[in-house]
Amino acid sequence: MRLVQITDAHLHADPQGRSRAGLPWRQFRTVIESVIAERPDVVVVSGDVSQDATSASYSLAKQTLSTLPCPWFWLPGNHDQPELMKAVHPLHDDVDLEHWHMVLLDTRVEGREEGELGPQRLAAFAECLEQDSRRTLVVLHHPPVEVGSAWMDRIGLQDREAFWQVLSAYPQVKLVLFGHAHQAFARYRVLDHSHVGVYGCPATADQFLAGAENFALDQAARPGYRIVDLRDGDWLTWIERVDI
Repeated sequence: MRLVQITDAHLHADPQGRSRAGLPWRQFRTVIESVIAERPDVVVVSGDVSQDATSASYSLAKQTLSTLPCPWFWLPGNHDQPELMKAVHPLHDDVDLEHWHMVLLDTRVEGREEGELGPQRLAAFAECLEQDSRRTLVVLHHPPVEVGSAWMDRIGLQDREAFWQVLSAYPQVKLVLFGHAHQAFARYRVLDHSHVGVYGCPATADQFLAGAENFALDQAARPGYRIVDLRDGDWLTWIERVDI
């Protein structure tokens, strides 16, 4: 099964609305065209679909995502409004991927850039894992690890250690995908009974400079997406970049 992750489109209601370094709507469409050529079985959008949190921006996203030849799922980021998203396309907590189980976590906190799950969402997450022992892929917006950029690490998942404490009891979790960082990232997190692959993804909008102390754009990096080929016993993942 081939899963493709895209993230951080930051669309405006106006298709000609600009980001700091480009045209998000144009870049989003170009990335989706490239994703279609990968023949995915499922696509997941890991948050910050919108920049201005308007119904029109979500309609633009759906218009393009609906050209995909497969089911697609999304979750909110810190710039998003979940109620507006749900009015356009459903939000799911988990998805059946045949031999795999995909869990989508909402880490958004109203009015804040940083993310948090909190006790209730952590408990629901644990209950979801308790009910399905298949190999599991977790998708969330905010990075649950430090990515090496001081400013980004300050606005990542605030209760990341509580997140990993939950995962330590469920060795079926093999992969974690996140957005928010606007850059490629790959690392393993070693738990008591398992190794978990933790992966970030380039944005379809602007790219952030890796390893930066303060906010900075990576003007040399192109938009991209992550491919994850899920097999019965393992996976293979890599990044693809798109010329704009």
